[in-house]
Amino acid sequence: MKQIILGTAGHIDHGKTSLIKALTGTDTDRLKEEKERGITIELGFASLTLPSGQHIGIVDVPGHEKFVRNMVAGATGIDMVVMVIAADEGIMPQTREHMEICTLLSIRHGLIALTKNDLVDEEWREMVKEDVIHFVEGTFLEDAPIIPLSSATGEGLPDLLKALDEISSKIPAHQLSGLFRLPVDRVFSMKGFGTVITGSLVSGSINVGDTIMVYPSGVTSKIRGIQVHNQSVEKAESGMRTAINFQGLDKTSVNRGDVLALPGSLKSSYMIDIQLNFLQSNEKPMKNRTRVRFHSGTSEIMGNLILLDREELMPGDSIVGQIRLDTPVTLVKDDRFVIRSYSPVRTIGGGHILNPIPEKHKRFREEIITGLAGLADSDPADVIGFHVKQSGYAGLLFSDLKLMTNLPEKPLQNAISTLLAGRVLVQTDKENRVFVHRDNIDSLVAEAVQQLKSYHEKNPLKAGMSKEELKSKLPPSMDGKLFTLLLNHMKKSDEIILEEDMVRLFSFIVSMKIDQEDVSRRILAVYQKNGLTPPYFKDLSETLEIDSSTAKDVLMLLVEQGKITKVKEDLYFSKQAIEDLKKRLVDFFQTRDELTTTEFKEIAGVSRKYLIPLIEYFDSKNVTIRVGDSRRLRNG
Repeated sequence: MKQIILGTAGHIDHGKTSLIKALTGTDTDRLKEEKERGITIELGFASLTLPSGQHIGIVDVPGHEKFVRNMVAGATGIDMVVMVIAADEGIMPQTREHMEICTLLSIRHGLIALTKNDLVDEEWREMVKEDVIHFVEGTFLEDAPIIPLSSATGEGLPDLLKALDEISSKIPAHQLSGLFRLPVDRVFSMKGFGTVITGSLVSGSINVGDTIMVYPSGVTSKIRGIQVHNQSVEKAESGMRTAINFQGLDKTSVNRGDVLALPGSLKSSYMIDIQLNFLQSNEKPMKNRTRVRFHSGTSEIMGNLILLDREELMPGDSIVGQIRLDTPVTLVKDDRFVIRSYSPVRTIGGGHILNPIPEKHKRFREEIITGLAGLADSDPADVIGFHVKQSGYAGLLFSDLKLMTNLPEKPLQNAISTLLAGRVLVQTDKENRVFVHRDNIDSLVAEAVQQLKSYHEKNPLKAGMSKEELKSKLPPSMDGKLFTLLLNHMKKSDEIILEEDMVRLFSFIVSMKIDQEDVSRRILAVYQKNGLTPPYFKDLSETLEIDSSTAKDVLMLLVEQGKITKVKEDLYFSKQAIEDLKKRLVDFFQTRDELTTTEFKEIAGVSRKYLIPLIEYFDSKNVTIRVGDSRRLRNG
């Protein structure tokens, strides 16, 4: 059987609570102050079985203007509404405001209960009924039944139950979603049970024994018991009015407005992107950064409305914008919200969430404004593509995309697979499921090419740029995995050449100027002439009267070309001299197993100044291996 939640709406003292009591026998005014004052202050809850056998949960909301915030909290998760209008008073201020709130929250089903029918004559009742018909024109209740009734006498209650049954049959079942969410509307303690949390389960399901997290605080606890319609159950599903009893959870750690969900499944944010309808009934425009009361789920949070494409919002305007909040909120795409003015307090607009975890936007950026506007009606692939592109080089996690699209896991994965196959997205981290937009990778390639080109122009004698240096020149939001992917992509497309730790453009060829070629010949001649007793490089550049920077660049090129061998810092030999010594060394081991330092000195014919660096060089190149004070020829 599908799950349905019914909510009341209407002006104070129009008989909402009395109607619920007449239908269910439950007095939803539970507070002492409510009994004394005769008004509903807090949310009340009841349940009802319709003639067809359909069970519905009922949320009774306050009608007094001071408690409209509680009414908004109660409207979360409502499938249909009973708009209660007293026949003796007709349409009143909170009737209008509650209608606006229901419309903004996208409630689509309901009826009008014309209460206190026993207090008016037929002529008056018909006049009020005409007013109601005019009032609901153009709203979701335009074609809804109007049922005169009296909670005191019972008149009209069977008609109301019949109408509720007919409407319930037309309400579609809640779509299955793997994302369990329950906005908290009430927290209390029961002796022998501990902390109990109630709310309307807006999506997903939960079982006894599951561990949940309270957002945004991050507190976790295990479910001890679940009740639905005052009956203990093992599992609760989307659309159910649910009471959950927790093990060891302190009542003070949970508040109305918090959200229960599985650990790690949601994210809280101080900013949200929205589609906003600014009510036509507003008397004056609203300026950028106006202070507002933001209501979504069961929360009320102060924040500032940021107008991204204008300085002023006119009555009746519909826009995309951003709310920047004083405290974080936990939402997903398409959640509904209502905003109320700071002072005097009244409902001024509402709409739905476009992105629950956005970055801070700069105003008047056309691509952001157009992109956000398209999120409302775009297909999942376009929504995913927009968000991933906006994430830049950092990319987006699969878990973030779940919140940004509000798609179940399998449809989301299918949409992403299509984008990967079409090369719109690239997966940069398989373990954590991170995705980067192809346009951003192309931009990164262009930046890397420009950095390498600039480096080659400044260092024409160097064979390339170190990987670490190149990475340091690219945006810091790019992590190591994306950098590795970038290099491999550029290598496959013949844009770069990778040689150990060096990177160079595929088109780059080291070339020397005429004066540099002369320096090269002079340096090489010195090393070839001096064999195994060359000068230290710092002395060589002074002796040849060559600029040290130019000399070092030319020397490094000779090393890369294999004409000069670096043995240690500042000590270089001609390649031929090293090869000749290596041959004599290997020949020595044809008749001997070990080589002493003295014997190596005889083979090389050099002083200790060169002796130790040379023998350690051959150790480092795996020609020899030190064993005690001697060397052995390394096998293989």
